[in-house]
Amino acid sequence: MSSPIRTASRLLLATLAVCFVLPSQAAQQVRVGAAHFPPYTVRPESGADTGLLPQLVEALNQLQTDYQFVLVPTSIPRRFNDFKEGRVDMAIFENPDWGWKDIPHTDVDMGLEDAEIFVAQKKPDRDENYFKDLAGKRLALYSGYHYEFANFNADPKYLADSYNATLTYSHDSNLLMVLRGRADIALVTRSYLSDYLLRNEKVGEQLLVSQRIDQVYHHYAILRPMAPISGETFAKLLQGLRDNGQMLKIFDPYKIALVPVGKP
Repeated sequence: MSSPIRTASRLLLATLAVCFVLPSQAAQQVRVGAAHFPPYTVRPESGADTGLLPQLVEALNQLQTDYQFVLVPTSIPRRFNDFKEGRVDMAIFENPDWGWKDIPHTDVDMGLEDAEIFVAQKKPDRDENYFKDLAGKRLALYSGYHYEFANFNADPKYLADSYNATLTYSHDSNLLMVLRGRADIALVTRSYLSDYLLRNEKVGEQLLVSQRIDQVYHHYAILRPMAPISGETFAKLLQGLRDNGQMLKIFDPYKIALVPVGKP
């Protein structure tokens, strides 16, 4: 029969063995909504990790072990319900003006700045003045986007009726419409156009890019009230990526500016 001391010793050794085998605390999973928004996220439903969001998530996971960030495919129009119903914990590369005002959330300034610009087909009689007045021009817009010239109203019928707009789910398609004369002006993100011209060098000679900017915007992370990570903690992780140079490495090639983070 074992003595009490021997039994206690065995229990202690067994407990120590478990402690060595199992981590003290498993990483908390944070589900990040991934909607097609090139170059930030490209066709997430296809399962291919392409775009800037997968790069950012990988850098966040390499930075620390307390949280495991995972991508959950969604879409531009569906992302609000996915957020409200708890299918995702966080939306990244957002702006509070893009339909989030009436949805409870915490926003975190990511210190990243991009812009929406106007693009037309280059012609001898066209210059910057062509973009001053949109009246009477056929616009090619991205469905679900909130444009400042339209007072951030993303309703397709409103845009079609008020601005003679054709809405698609592809910046590539919108630029092709301009190049083929089926639209007069397309609005695209500056980061997307930079990437597009790298992939299609000869096309740059055919496009007139505006100095006029529809909107310059800060990117924010939008966190659910019950998200497993707080806004303050996520902001600290982003600062860590600034400090180690990863933010610059990921975003600078796409002309996405790193700017000072606003105070909460």
